[in-house]
Amino acid sequence: MNMPATFDGLIEEANQLDLYKKLIVQLNKDFLLANIDLDFHEDVLPSSLKLLLHETVYKLIQEKFTEYLNLLYIIDVPEKQVKALDGEDILKLSEDVSFLILKREWQKVWFRNKYS
Repeated sequence: MNMPATFDGLIEEANQLDLYKKLIVQLNKDFLLANIDLDFHEDVLPSSLKLLLHETVYKLIQEKFTEYLNLLYIIDVPEKQVKALDGEDILKLSEDVSFLILKREWQKVWFRNKYS
């Protein structure tokens, strides 16, 4: 599996494989498991998805760091990838972490679709 390098690439691939809604369902499931109040509608536009996810991650880093770490653990974002990010600019960090979250969720959906 080749991981998309950009948000747009990931969304494009999800739409091509008709898995965008499953990606949203997976995101909702893991956010619920992490006890974070964020529920995307299945028809959410990719631009809104990106904005809401980024905003939520930013607020978690700023205000609820423990919940943020718990979310990364539940989603299973590789710690090595998070540590490799530049933590100086929290806005940029939250954007990058949002993409890591989406990539990991995409992996789950893609593998489930391919091997089930």
